[in-house]
Amino acid sequence: MRKLYWTKVRNFTGHSWPVRGHAAVFVLLLLVFSCTKDTDEAAQFFLRGNVQLQKREYREAIRYYTEALDKKPDFADAFNNRGLAKFRNDDPEGALADYSRAIQADPDFGAAYLNRAEVRLETGDAAGSLSDLQRIRTEYQDSTYYQTRLGDAYVRLANTAQAQAAYDRAIQLKADNVEALTNRGALYFSQKAFEPAREDIEKALRINPKQDAALNNQSLLLARAGNYAEALVAVDRALTANPDQPYYLNNKAYLLLMLNRPADALPLVQESLRLDNANAWAHRTLGLYYLNQQQADKALTEWRQVEKLDASVDQLYYYLGKAELAAGNKAGACAAWQRGELAGDQQARSERAARCR
Repeated sequence: MRKLYWTKVRNFTGHSWPVRGHAAVFVLLLLVFSCTKDTDEAAQFFLRGNVQLQKREYREAIRYYTEALDKKPDFADAFNNRGLAKFRNDDPEGALADYSRAIQADPDFGAAYLNRAEVRLETGDAAGSLSDLQRIRTEYQDSTYYQTRLGDAYVRLANTAQAQAAYDRAIQLKADNVEALTNRGALYFSQKAFEPAREDIEKALRINPKQDAALNNQSLLLARAGNYAEALVAVDRALTANPDQPYYLNNKAYLLLMLNRPADALPLVQESLRLDNANAWAHRTLGLYYLNQQQADKALTEWRQVEKLDASVDQLYYYLGKAELAAGNKAGACAAWQRGELAGDQQARSERAARCR
C-alpha cells in the first residue's frame, strides 16, 4: 500500500503520508507611505483585503489587493498577500507569479521568498524551493516552520541527511511541531526505521488527534504489521478530515483488498487515479485488484505503468512477474523476477529460484 503522506507538501509510500495547508506568511500593513491620495487608498484597499483573507473570502481578498496594486503598482506586501489568497483559492501558478512580483518590488522581502519556496515545492520545483530557502537562511534559520519546509525540500531532492537535520532542528525549536514530527516519521519509514517512525507519528497524534497526514501514516504502520482492520479505522479518520485526498483513497482501497473486499476497493482506487493519475502506488493497487480477479492483461497494463512512473515501488517486479506468468509469458515473468532480484526484492528472488530453471 503506500505512499507516505508528508504534512505539507508534502506524502510513507504511494499509499501516502504529507500534512497539507499553505502556512504562508501573511503580511500586515507595516509600511509608511508618503502621504498621497493613491498611497492612502492603496493602504485602505490592502487592509480590506486582509479582512477578507482572514474571513477566507479569497476572491474578495484578491479583488481588494488588486485595487491596492492599481493605486500603488510596486506594493510588495499586496503582491505577497494576493499570492496567498490565490494559493488558497487553488491558483498556485497565480500565487507563484505574485510572490515573484513581490520579490521584484522588494528584493529583500524574506516572507515572499518563504512563500514562493512553498509554492515551488507544491508545484514540483524542489530545486527552486531550496534556492529560495537558502536565500533567506540567515533571517529564518531559527524558525521551526522554515526548518520544516527546508526538510521537505531536501526530501524531494533525495538528500536524506540534510532532511533529517532540518526536521531535527524544527522539532528542537518547537517540540510540538506536528508537521515536522509527521514528516520526520515519514522519512524514518522510508528508511525502514519503523520504531522511530511509529514514535514520531504517535507523538504527532497525541498533540493533534485529527492530523490527517499522521492518521494516514499510522494506517501504513499498522498495515505493515498486518493489522489491516485497525489500519482501515485510521485511514477512515484521515478521510473524514480530507475526503478527496487521492493517496488516502488509494490506501483505503489497498486495505480493503487485504481484507478481501475487492468490490469496495475498486471505486476508491479508480477515484484516486482520477484525482492523480501519476500516483504509481494507485496503479499498483489497481494491478493487484486485476491480478486477484484473474484479469492478467489488465494487471500487466497497470504494473507496466507503475514501472514507468516509479520503479522503486515495493514488490514491483515480483508482481509484474506474477502478472506475466498469469498471462502465459513465463520468459517475461523470469525476466521481471531477475530485475527484481537485482533490485533487492526477496520475493522476486524466491519466485525466480523456484520457477526459472
